Amino acid sequence: MQNELAKDFNLSSLLRFTLPTITMLVFVATYTIVDGIFVSRYVGTEALSATNIVFPLINILMGVGIMLGTGGSAVIGRTLGEGRIDDARSNFTLIVTFSAILGLILSSIAFIFISPLCRFLGADDVLLPYCIDYGKILMSLYFVAVIQVLFQTLFVTAGKPHLGLWLNVTSGLSNIFFDYLFIVVFDWGIAGAAWGTATSFLIGGLFPLWYFAKPRAILYFVKPKWDGKTILSSVLNGSSEMVTSGAMAVTTFLFNLTMMKTLGQDGVAAITIILYAQFLFSAAYMGFSNGAAPIFSYIYGNRNILRMKKMFKLCIQIILMSSVLISVFSFFMATPTISIFTPKNTDTYKIALHGYHIFAWSFLFSGINIFTSSFFTALSNGLLSAIISFLRTFLFVTVCILFLPNIFGINGIWLAIPIAEGLTAILAITLLYIGNKQYHYLQYSR
Repeated sequence: MQNELAKDFNLSSLLRFTLPTITMLVFVATYTIVDGIFVSRYVGTEALSATNIVFPLINILMGVGIMLGTGGSAVIGRTLGEGRIDDARSNFTLIVTFSAILGLILSSIAFIFISPLCRFLGADDVLLPYCIDYGKILMSLYFVAVIQVLFQTLFVTAGKPHLGLWLNVTSGLSNIFFDYLFIVVFDWGIAGAAWGTATSFLIGGLFPLWYFAKPRAILYFVKPKWDGKTILSSVLNGSSEMVTSGAMAVTTFLFNLTMMKTLGQDGVAAITIILYAQFLFSAAYMGFSNGAAPIFSYIYGNRNILRMKKMFKLCIQIILMSSVLISVFSFFMATPTISIFTPKNTDTYKIALHGYHIFAWSFLFSGINIFTSSFFTALSNGLLSAIISFLRTFLFVTVCILFLPNIFGINGIWLAIPIAEGLTAILAITLLYIGNKQYHYLQYSR
């Protein structure tokens, strides 16, 4: 079977190769936003706030799939580049099996302790019933979602990015359909939103298990063989992605607490809307970075320095250009984006619109940060990747949330992410120059 990762990519072919992953993640963001729109418009802003209260739990579980998917992809891609095809298939099977079991254990724990967890995450007496209804239903099937997220990267490593795209499109459309059916037609409220999402998990999570059960791609399931080093390497390589997800859980928690204290439920609903917008515009960066990562892993395993330099230059050009375009586009889309969720005459709309115009500056810096973290993961340098992710999504943001409101008032909350992204961009560029001594991806290096 032809190995798609072995191609000599140019600008056009690289964009074609990564386009399915970009489209896939943008579509995932889109149907997640549609989920929020149904909740906001047909259930209420209290229910929308409740989904954001539960979001940290979702982020932690999602992080497990992303961590093992990206970290495992780096291990598998490098093994393929070294020509060890059978070992790559064995590692592939082990990583999928381990992810499914770990996802089942974690989602079961969250299901059992959903009420105290939601209380801890900031739910008051009004929001708690919404949180419990939403969280219990999602956690009952969330181990399948872990598998779905895992395969978003593994489809690319297997040379089947288009299949991953169409699977996510199908899963997303089913989510939208079942949201409409359960929320609008059956009037199930927030439980309808949860069942709509959970049903889409089954499609996105079970199909890959069926597909890779037979040799339809260069990777497929074989008899699993325990290898602790493979799991440990996958966890370490993907640790930055887990750090990102865990940090997002913590910062969302802090945003919710701060907003609840200063602006109440309207403030929580407003930050929820803005975080949805951030998810959408960041998805393009994540899609490109995740799509290009297996290529870097393969080139690194193949020890082809000239291809490494060419790929890195192409990726940087794309990231810088898209950062400007996405930033400009996001400013123009402020009003229509927010008005989709809530009417213009509401307090939630006024709070969100004001905050969005400050928050949107973060998109100018986030592209290079996301790419650099993913790039080092692809090169099996989990440490540098984790440093970037930890500082970007946790330390810088947490410090800004805790201190900036004391200086700038409510504007300090909206400034937290842009300042954190700007500081991380300086760090990311510095680490790229430092890392070049080992990996030789810059044009001037020997």
